[in-house]
Amino acid sequence: MEALNTAQGARDFIYSLHSTERSCLLRELHRFESIAIAQGLRYPKPLVPLEKPAEEVESPETSSEFEKLEVAPPSPGQLRHVFFHNALPFVGFGFLDNAIMIAAGTQIELSIGVVLGISTMAAAALGNLVSDLAGLGLAGYVEALASRLGLSIPDLTPKQADMWQTRLSAHLGKAIGVTIGCILGMFPLLFFGEEEEKLEEK
Repeated sequence: MEALNTAQGARDFIYSLHSTERSCLLRELHRFESIAIAQGLRYPKPLVPLEKPAEEVESPETSSEFEKLEVAPPSPGQLRHVFFHNALPFVGFGFLDNAIMIAAGTQIELSIGVVLGISTMAAAALGNLVSDLAGLGLAGYVEALASRLGLSIPDLTPKQADMWQTRLSAHLGKAIGVTIGCILGMFPLLFFGEEEEKLEEK
């Protein structure tokens, strides 16, 4: 492991910490900087030398052994946590996107479509435009609502978060979440049957 006064050494040290340890370290660093600024010592000299003495420098064998250490992959419980943490917001996104698109597209077809004579696909495209614009404004509310449901951020180290198992769980959660949301968002179709029949009669 390299010394902490190098970018690689600092990065390895940070990645080896637990999330709670990183949070504690960050708070102490901010506190230290605040005290240093208040005392007019923006860059105080370190009390302990950052570089190890010659006799304490790690041998190549020790460094290679450290590099061979692998971080344990996320447990099944952590992967489930990642899955649900990503799936829940996308249920809301899929629900709102499909519901608004169907409602807006149907109303456009029954109103503007009748006057201008636009096709059903054109009305659906305009409904999708309305849905996308609404999604820009509602995305923050959906994320806030999902966070209020008590689903905390998965407790993973940076290396665990970058593993393929974690990324796969996150992508599956998003895909299944938006699929469920889109299916639930089809409920406006239950209320537009009569209006479509009247349109066909006209």
